[in-house]
Amino acid sequence: MRATFLYGAGDVRVENAPDPVLQQPTDAVVRIVRSCICGSDLHPYHTLPASGQRTPMGYEFIGVVEELGSEVSGLKRGDLVVAPFAYSDNTCAFCREGLHTSCRNGGFWSAGGVGDGQAEAVRVPQAQGTLVKLPVAEDSELLPSLLTLSDVYGTGYHAAGQARVNPRTTVTVIGDGSVGLLAVLSARQLGAERIILMGRHQDRTDLGREFGATDVVPERGAEGIERVRELTGGDGTHTVLECVGYMSAYEMAVGVVRPGGVISRVGVPQYEEAPVGFTSLFGPNITLTGGPAPVRAHIEELLPGVLDGTVDPGRVFTRTIGLDEVPDGYRAMDRREALKVLVRP
Repeated sequence: MRATFLYGAGDVRVENAPDPVLQQPTDAVVRIVRSCICGSDLHPYHTLPASGQRTPMGYEFIGVVEELGSEVSGLKRGDLVVAPFAYSDNTCAFCREGLHTSCRNGGFWSAGGVGDGQAEAVRVPQAQGTLVKLPVAEDSELLPSLLTLSDVYGTGYHAAGQARVNPRTTVTVIGDGSVGLLAVLSARQLGAERIILMGRHQDRTDLGREFGATDVVPERGAEGIERVRELTGGDGTHTVLECVGYMSAYEMAVGVVRPGGVISRVGVPQYEEAPVGFTSLFGPNITLTGGPAPVRAHIEELLPGVLDGTVDPGRVFTRTIGLDEVPDGYRAMDRREALKVLVRP
């Protein structure tokens, strides 16, 4: 089969790889019909040291079940399924608490000998707990929106949920990538009436307005903080959804959050330390939350709105490519020529 590998910063290749096979009775083999490139894929794309080792890439996909291990029930060959970006058994204590990214028997794609999603097929560990059957055909026009359930929609929803967004809270969303825009959508779904989107790319912030943003702040740093404060009478917002992962974004979150408010981080942190002391979080009673989204916990909740057309999160895909064009897709996202890239086989 064909699969995507990263050999070092900027060096993405689509190459032949062994076909996936069942290794455990809890496995499935899935033929991928849609995958995509995520903003988080750009972190190793920018920083991975060059080497002769190839790193499999991709962790969001929809596919068709081709083979099932002997201990997998509830699925059959031919089922169309969506996979979260982390696999899990969906039965351990952490999964039962809705924290599937900490599953005792779980893990992540492209790691520990597990394949990637930017490929023709993949082995799925813990298939029964991980895969969610979709009630549509593999050529459905809903596939782009359904694919967002694999990560970015669930991650935006997790950001808003962890921040306890509700009709009484004002919200700032930092970042106009796909997660930030779907955090706007999620905050609106949870009832927020005032949503400030901090982003500077108009094509993206225009979509953010359509998803529910009431204000757009293109300024960054101290200027951006001052602008949000002006919009909120000097107070800041009750909640801040930080969807970028850089220290500058975290510092803006601290700068715009209201005393007693919540900062919810879902952008993968590209730093090891952050201000949490008296003047930043302790003194004004700020709550810091967030983390890798347990999207498996949210799929059944979010799926009906996608199926009935109430929401259309697939609008974050602005380019569609074939698998062999994936290196071009990385370059397009890196140059901000595409918001999010959909990959077809």
